[in-house]
Amino acid sequence: MPISHVFDTYAKTTQGKIIHFDVILDEQDQQKALEYAQKWLQSIGETNATITSGNCYFCHSIEAPEELRAQITAQGYAIYKLEGCPK
Repeated sequence: MPISHVFDTYAKTTQGKIIHFDVILDEQDQQKALEYAQKWLQSIGETNATITSGNCYFCHSIEAPEELRAQITAQGYAIYKLEGCPK
């Protein structure tokens, strides 16, 4: 299995809520991680959430579990929800 890279990510909504999640991708590319984070936030209706390079940073590398690997294969990235994320 390929090694994937985890970007620890925090976004702030317009209501001041913090959403904490990991963006996981096969490239260690912070710009792509930011783009994928914004894309995911839009998909959950948080179009105006604020996210910066200081809030989306490389954390570690892993061999992604099967569920996350399937997401990466399908869309180029996976999201691992942590705090404040919708169910």
